[in-house]
Amino acid sequence: MPSDMEAVAEQVFVALADPTRRTILSALASGGPATATDLATRLPITRQAIAKHLNLLTETGLVTAEPGERRRVRYRLHSAPMQVAQQYLAALARDWDGHFDALRKHLEG
Repeated sequence: MPSDMEAVAEQVFVALADPTRRTILSALASGGPATATDLATRLPITRQAIAKHLNLLTETGLVTAEPGERRRVRYRLHSAPMQVAQQYLAALARDWDGHFDALRKHLEG
């Protein structure tokens, strides 16, 4: 498994480990692109906390920052890192299935 895939997957898993970041991602998924201020009006989280989490999500690549009018930045979901994490998990599952099949055959034989 390529190490860059593992690194991207690890960043995604770290980002998703925080319930606040999952809430922000869910809000962006359901409501579309939004600013930190927009998200603060919809979520029980301060704008400052949202901005902090959006910075990490941007670094991870799960959201992209787009300049908007009046110097406001809108954040939009970006699925590529999530797809890499899914591919990483699928590869792990295939590896595990092979080991379990070998163990089953050994125990049956």
